[in-house]
Amino acid sequence: MPDTTPTATSKKTIFSGIQPTGNLMLGNYLGALRNWAALQDEYDCIYCSVDMHALTIRPNPAELRRRSVELIALYIACGLDPKKNTFFIQSHVPAHAQLTWVLDCFSMFGELGRMTQFKDKSKKHADNVNVGLFNYPVLMAADILLYQADLVPVGEDQKQHMELTRDIAQRFNGLYGDVFTIPDSYIPPVGARIMDLQDPASKMSKSDETGAGVIYLLDKPDDILRKFKRAVTDSDTGSDCVRRAEDKAGVGNLMTIYAALSGKDDAGIEREFAGRGYGDFKSAVGEACVAALTPIQARFKKIVAEKSYLDGLLREGAARAGAIAERTLRKVYKKIGFYSIENGK
Repeated sequence: MPDTTPTATSKKTIFSGIQPTGNLMLGNYLGALRNWAALQDEYDCIYCSVDMHALTIRPNPAELRRRSVELIALYIACGLDPKKNTFFIQSHVPAHAQLTWVLDCFSMFGELGRMTQFKDKSKKHADNVNVGLFNYPVLMAADILLYQADLVPVGEDQKQHMELTRDIAQRFNGLYGDVFTIPDSYIPPVGARIMDLQDPASKMSKSDETGAGVIYLLDKPDDILRKFKRAVTDSDTGSDCVRRAEDKAGVGNLMTIYAALSGKDDAGIEREFAGRGYGDFKSAVGEACVAALTPIQARFKKIVAEKSYLDGLLREGAARAGAIAERTLRKVYKKIGFYSIENGK
């Protein structure tokens, strides 16, 4: 097996992770994974499958195990090079849970209660408003701060959690010195927010119950084309119907997707489809999507079949990530006064 250990550098660090629940979709690819691939030459990148976060919805154990590994395979299939990135599964590094408890003691109940995502998910899952759901942002803060991350690629819906992470880090540093790097969000300018094809007022979500307006990365080509053909637009039939406007959310969403896939700007898209109807436009977006996802699906199928390779990659990743995380945790423990039997202090 070839050596996949990233070489040590003085580059800034990027950390991020995705829950291994549901199926990754187009929004994950255009808003995150594709951009991560573009960053791997400039930064030391650490990415993980955050299986501990997934427990808030009580996933099926067998599915959680399978999806945790398949997620890493999809990272690689989407262009993340194992030689340039560190991949691991969150629960393989115990420091995530250990630091979370410490940070709990530096997080305020009121600020956690104000988290919009907690409020939304509490309403959606009123029968399972567990402490983990409430405490989710603190675990996320531990994920980030353990690796002294400079940048964290996040979607718009995670910006509030990032602000909380910064607040917790600054609060801790104010008491104990410069222990944690204060991270910044990295939000790509194009394709950062992909909306549901059936409900363009809502973000495309891999947890969507119907999946009718969601393009999954492993969808079959015919399913992708069908979903785009059924995408919501509006009743405009004019020669310039393909344009971005406040009252054309569905069209705007399709233009965002097409721009991200084709590299064209709004003006170029409008020129391309001038005098043509929505049917032609939706078909073109669908075909562009199929062209982008077909090679990813082929690479994923090959990678996920190599179980020994993936297991070896995950062992190496957990060892590298664990070494970094342990350094941070030991520093935190010393600062807050935990006794160490290693040095008698």
